[in-house]
Amino acid sequence: QVQLVESGGGLAQAGGSLRLSCAASGRTFRGAAVGWFRQAPGKEREFVAVMSWSGGSTSYADSVKGRFTLSRDYLENILFLQMNSLKAEDTAVYYCATGIVADKRSSAYDTWGQGTQVTVSS
Repeated sequence: QVQLVESGGGLAQAGGSLRLSCAASGRTFRGAAVGWFRQAPGKEREFVAVMSWSGGSTSYADSVKGRFTLSRDYLENILFLQMNSLKAEDTAVYYCATGIVADKRSSAYDTWGQGTQVTVSS
């Protein structure tokens, strides 16, 4: 079974940038959908973005569209989330997850990483 390891979180100022990485081990991302979700304190986990690994198609939440961009290292099985123009409301723990179908519902994903904290100061 694939294991996911996120990295790249940290502290950024509003308007700044961070890049998150999600690396797979134990199996490739081939045939999977690889998504990012986030959860802020006291809030439910919410969809951020997803990539269908084989074709590379992507989908974004309206709240991050135009600011966040997915990219990948296909051979190394790493998914990147470039986050620009960060806002205080982007503060959350960001999770990488894999599933069979690209979906905005967290229930569609069966493997999750441990999460990485992103904090944006205003």
